[in-house]
Amino acid sequence: MPGGQTATIALAITLAIQAFASLASTATAVLAPKVAAAFRLEPKLIGVFAGFVYVGSMAASVVSGWFIERYGAIRVSQVCVLLCAGGVAVLGLLPPSLAWLLVLVPLIIGLGYGPITPASSQVLARTTSPTRMALTFSIKQTGVPIGVALGGAVLPALALALGWRAAFFALTVMGLLIAIAAQPTRAALDSDRRVVGPASLRTLFAPMKLVFQDAALLELSIVSLIYASTQNCLLSFLVVYLTEAADISLVGAGAALTVANIAGIVGRIGWGSVADRWIRPRAMLGLLGVLAGACAYLAASFGPGWSRIALLAVCAVFGATAVGWNGIQIAEVARNSPEGKAGAVTGASGLLTFLGGALGPPGFALIASLTGNYRIGFGVCGTLSLSCGLLLLRTRGRRRRSGTEIGLLGTASSPMASLSDHGYRTTEKETWHSTPR
Repeated sequence: MPGGQTATIALAITLAIQAFASLASTATAVLAPKVAAAFRLEPKLIGVFAGFVYVGSMAASVVSGWFIERYGAIRVSQVCVLLCAGGVAVLGLLPPSLAWLLVLVPLIIGLGYGPITPASSQVLARTTSPTRMALTFSIKQTGVPIGVALGGAVLPALALALGWRAAFFALTVMGLLIAIAAQPTRAALDSDRRVVGPASLRTLFAPMKLVFQDAALLELSIVSLIYASTQNCLLSFLVVYLTEAADISLVGAGAALTVANIAGIVGRIGWGSVADRWIRPRAMLGLLGVLAGACAYLAASFGPGWSRIALLAVCAVFGATAVGWNGIQIAEVARNSPEGKAGAVTGASGLLTFLGGALGPPGFALIASLTGNYRIGFGVCGTLSLSCGLLLLRTRGRRRRSGTEIGLLGTASSPMASLSDHGYRTTEKETWHSTPR
């Protein structure tokens, strides 16, 4: 099929897969009161459930590269969709007497969720024009908030009409249909799969070693850890913070969260377009960190004296920046990866992204417990994001050949040589370390 058509199909199918995986991973949180009541558990234990999803995601993400190379990104994505669908199906079938098996559900879903981004990165890096990388990856990453929004809009209604178990079964059927719909695209989009050596700890973790040895990739991964932490803290604590600190009703606080989420979707697309046309991705990431940090400081000052319009405006900008960075960062990881290794390297880098998302909310909660309020937590998030953003804006990488680059960390490294050390075939090419235009 023509190149433009292939790129469009690749984006459409990876977006659908990402949205479903996001929907499946948040379904239990949406229906937490119903599920908790059925198993005679406290609804707040949903935080433990979410933590296990991250554990499964981190484990699967970091070792996904070998499977993507061997079986193809679309095949891996299909298996991941089936794992997510299987996880929610297990939850729908599990009797209350076997409540202890609930721990398996988030692990299964996490194993399915983790490789989704590495697999889609492998596809999009190969099919996307270099001039549209940030925008394309950003559009695909809107699948995350789209999945969350679908869960909030559809699952409660299904649960009320048919019961919560039926809602999970409907989600399972949706996953099966998406996996089937992806099959006709496999021949074209998995044409880069190849026979590789047997899986071993050395080959599975080679991309992780590459990330830690290469300055540009490590830098981007640290950025994702910090930004993911701020993003998850915003989405996890905004509602409870507004109801307590700003004396806003639950409905009003929920509306503020909705505004932040919608702004995040718009921001992902908008910032991606800007990063492709006017501002280099590295500078764009830095600017987003500065703006998110400023918004976090403003959020820390929320109180009854704030007007509703001003408060919603801050939440909108906060969401657009703290949620809108993801596609640009992943596109840059793919761009800085050795040719044909975008999936493997993105998966390894994703370990730090998931780690930030997993550690941020518990850390925020600990600060709130020790200090008795949420303001200091937002201040810490603001300081981390602002510092990271300023560092990105103040430093520049240099253009190098043969894959060797000098980045923020001040060291030169060669992704090509590192992968060769672990048995990967590599191709010499000229690369750019993202620097401000």
